[in-house]
Amino acid sequence: MRSFSKPKRILRKAAQIIIITTLAMFFIVGILRITMILNGRSSVFTIDQIPKAQAALVLGAGLLPDETPSDPLRDRIDTAVALYKAGRVEKLLMSGDNRFIYYNEPEAMKNYAISLGIPESDIVLDYAGRRTYDSCYRASAIFGLDEVIVITQNYHLPRALFLCNHLNLKAVGVPADSTHYLRHRYFYWRAREILASLSAYWDIYILKPLPVLGKYEPIFPTPGIN
Repeated sequence: MRSFSKPKRILRKAAQIIIITTLAMFFIVGILRITMILNGRSSVFTIDQIPKAQAALVLGAGLLPDETPSDPLRDRIDTAVALYKAGRVEKLLMSGDNRFIYYNEPEAMKNYAISLGIPESDIVLDYAGRRTYDSCYRASAIFGLDEVIVITQNYHLPRALFLCNHLNLKAVGVPADSTHYLRHRYFYWRAREILASLSAYWDIYILKPLPVLGKYEPIFPTPGIN
């Protein structure tokens, strides 16, 4: 009997450690996510309230099989178009993924914006916006912006604002939630966002990765400087 009691105690102790560690991790991640949300709350506005900025940063959100914007991406572009027509921004920076020859998010975003009446001359494309970190980083480092209005869904805005504001880019945001998404999809996005928020902290404070860069192409060139 005694020979079996010790292994049982060891297993019980190990299980307790695993449970406590897991709960602690959930607590820490939850605190970080809540902090991110609270810190970004004062920087979220409606289109009527938003202060003017140089440009709107429209973040990619995937394409449909026919290579047109997904519903979330359409909402983001619709909101950007409304901002532009309200005179809140001068340019729209469309940032998305174009790693593969048959997948061109920025081009699809541009075509949809043009169909809504935006002049092509006021649309700038970022073909290396593979993730939110990259889009925010490149908006400053490649396109020379120092302030933007970030446009994305409400669940995503806190992370986008956090990243931009820690990457030399003063940012405020407008939520793009016109569509009533399926409940299970919205639940999935929110759950995924918790882990993505943790990754954002890791990138900003620990890893500090360099995205794909390239030639400096300021959207608003300084007069007299080529």
